[in-house]
Amino acid sequence: MFKKVLRRVAIGLAVIIVVLAGVQLYLLRGTPGKAITPTNSSVKYSATPTLLIPGWGGNTWTYTKLIDYYQDQNIATNAMVVRVAPTGAVQVSGSLKGKQNPLDWNYSTTYQPQVRELTQVLQVLATKYHVQKLNVIAHSYGGTELLHAYIGSKTLQREIALQKVVFLGVPVDESFGTNTKYTKWLFKKSHDQMFKTMLKEVKEAQLPRGLVFYNWMGSDEGKSTTDGEVPQIQSLMLKTLIKHKHVHYHQHIFTDTTHMELHQRVKIIKKIAHVIWGKE
Repeated sequence: MFKKVLRRVAIGLAVIIVVLAGVQLYLLRGTPGKAITPTNSSVKYSATPTLLIPGWGGNTWTYTKLIDYYQDQNIATNAMVVRVAPTGAVQVSGSLKGKQNPLDWNYSTTYQPQVRELTQVLQVLATKYHVQKLNVIAHSYGGTELLHAYIGSKTLQREIALQKVVFLGVPVDESFGTNTKYTKWLFKKSHDQMFKTMLKEVKEAQLPRGLVFYNWMGSDEGKSTTDGEVPQIQSLMLKTLIKHKHVHYHQHIFTDTTHMELHQRVKIIKKIAHVIWGKE
């Protein structure tokens, strides 16, 4: 009897493992690339790639809707997928060569992308694929990691000139909650050590002139100061971080928009396309 129970438990565990492995493979597959024709009259086409960075727990689903929309509308094409293995090795599939408005999608199999890993990805893009200019769309902690990686690396600042960066619900300083009002002196009350580190590093950082930050936040229904996961004040601290730098800063709060909807609503997807690839 006991052996039968153990056998059933073993079979059950095996089934669970197989299912989880299947789910993981599905999440790793990436959004299929689709060739586009540069015929959209409202779009400015170039070879400058745009890196998509998901947040914590991000996977193939995060930007699928966005990528599909851009490919269907002949705006941009999914050209490359960059994965970071649990060992830290950077694995690349696809190519940027000959692509118009190529999208470069970064995904970490650990579900916890680290600053060090993102730094490796950017270095690979710079040295192996000769990426000298880069746009970025970053959701949640993906944007936090981008800030730490770029501001903390003089090498990246020399090798890659960030052009336009769209932050979607990105926490920059997690010291404060939904009831805190932003002031330019609020940083003095911060207890976020990572933010304090960036405040020191940004003084010496050589950020490219012409760099544009779009800091977009959501306000969940009935919650005017949070998207349901990230309080707006944590994103607004980006203003303090770059206040002495030559960075063009724009912010916007989308009403009745949750943290997840910041990368899912067609209205926002269209707005991203306009600020990155739209003709003046």
